[in-house]
Amino acid sequence: MSMSDPLGDMLTRIRNGLMRNKTKISSPASKLRANVCEVLKSEGYIRDYAQVDFEDGKSEIEIELKYFEGAPVIREISRVSRPGLRVYSSVKSIPNVANGLGINILSTPKGVMADHEARSQNVGGEILCRVF
Repeated sequence: MSMSDPLGDMLTRIRNGLMRNKTKISSPASKLRANVCEVLKSEGYIRDYAQVDFEDGKSEIEIELKYFEGAPVIREISRVSRPGLRVYSSVKSIPNVANGLGINILSTPKGVMADHEARSQNVGGEILCRVF
């Protein structure tokens, strides 16, 4: 069965893992998912991630979730741009998340990055998800 929104699936797995207080979750691997995980790691929302390759040619990303004093670091993670409605933003109109406490993850011509990095590099793009 083909999946219509692989990134949305990964975000839902993260949300579900946080609700159940899991330490690790796994998701099928892709370059976009790995790039989003890299941004989440660099911004301090997850501990780490690793790509695990299997003998049958398939691979998965194992994401190690992060907690602070028993509460998840990620309070909210949601998909903004989806297959049925793509959301693009110029560098001037990138929205703030919770008055700058959260981040938007964007897919830009210079790669996948957080909103503050996109502003500093003066590029806009597709808003993939919102994290707070």
